[in-house]
Amino acid sequence: MFGKQGRQWKSMCKGLVLGTLLTSCMILLYCLSSPQVQFNMPEVPVPYSCAHRPARARVLPLSNTSQNAQGQAGTCTPKVDIMFMKTHKTASSTFINILFRFGEKHRLKFAFPDSRNDFFYPATFQRSQVKDYRPGMCFNIICNHMRFNGPEVAKLLPADSTYITILRDPAELFESSFHYFGRLAPFTWKIPGEDKLSEFLQDPWHYFDPEGYNSFYLKNLLFFDFGYDNTLEPGDPRVEESIRAIGQRFQLVMLVEYFEESLILLKDTLCWEMDDLLFFKLNARKGSTISKLTPELRSRALEWNGVDWKMYQHFNVTFWKKVEAYGRERMDRDVRELRRRNEEMAAICIEGGEPVEAESIQETAMQPWQPIGEKSILGYNLKKNIDKKYRKLCRKMLTPELQYLTELGVNLWITKLWGRVRDIINW
Repeated sequence: MFGKQGRQWKSMCKGLVLGTLLTSCMILLYCLSSPQVQFNMPEVPVPYSCAHRPARARVLPLSNTSQNAQGQAGTCTPKVDIMFMKTHKTASSTFINILFRFGEKHRLKFAFPDSRNDFFYPATFQRSQVKDYRPGMCFNIICNHMRFNGPEVAKLLPADSTYITILRDPAELFESSFHYFGRLAPFTWKIPGEDKLSEFLQDPWHYFDPEGYNSFYLKNLLFFDFGYDNTLEPGDPRVEESIRAIGQRFQLVMLVEYFEESLILLKDTLCWEMDDLLFFKLNARKGSTISKLTPELRSRALEWNGVDWKMYQHFNVTFWKKVEAYGRERMDRDVRELRRRNEEMAAICIEGGEPVEAESIQETAMQPWQPIGEKSILGYNLKKNIDKKYRKLCRKMLTPELQYLTELGVNLWITKLWGRVRDIINW
């Protein structure tokens, strides 16, 4: 009897300690994440083109869409000035690894945040949030999480920069976001039952608090990331206007569901080489933690995220127009080639050839960031005795985002503080 009571008291004390720590740290992080006071900065024009360029500018054959009047392929120079709008839960960590490697390879200048891995999200982006920023500075690439603010971004990059982003089916994104961020939105704590996602979707407005802390993670998250009001109704004319603005600003909107096709379009847009596109899937979840949406739940999720769904449908149409212009057969051929090369790299780099659960990752440097309360994000073990010519590339391709940012010189003290709290909560 005493043993049972002792375990109950121990469990209650642990819950009390963890709850107090979580609440205190969330308040601290909320204060640290609050929008910074903005001072008027002198407006110094950004150079049309930054000094940083690839050591040896490559000349590549243009795509079918860029042939000259005689039908002969011309030439192009790789583009290095890039704005990647990193949306949440959209394979963006996989894509950012590609950008990090490209930027390192060509000694490009990144606009990084200071002290954390995002630009004080969910505050609207301000260029003063960039590490070591001074008016008139010029950067090649900006790619960390932000709440998009076009005019401020434009004051960091050359005028001819290429704007790129990525979207995901809103029902699948909502499921992923609910799993990953749900515990960080206090209004979800009152949802009863084991299957909180299903319960929530039965009557979202019964639980949802639009003014609640972190509530934006669970309604039209894509639209919110682009800097717009995520509580608008799909029929609101401001939604259509905002979607048009995104289409005018971004030269390429990729889709998670067609990630490899998206990368081929990226190669064509930026005049890159196939070797620049090599990737391993990062931040993947183990299958047992993924909620399988029934047709009814999927329909409810799309209705709840109706603005995101309207935006996704619009850019799904523009995406396939770009694929048609590129050429279906050519696209299929290039996708097969990219898959073949990725499979070759997996055989060279990855122990066992596949991702493993967090407990099985041998190197701390290869441990991905985990959501609160569980270890559901998979990672990789680097093979031993990799051929010297592949060793550096393998390690770069497998390095999680936070560790890579640290290698690139970003001081992540706020993120690391939150990581310590998360580790305590997860024990």
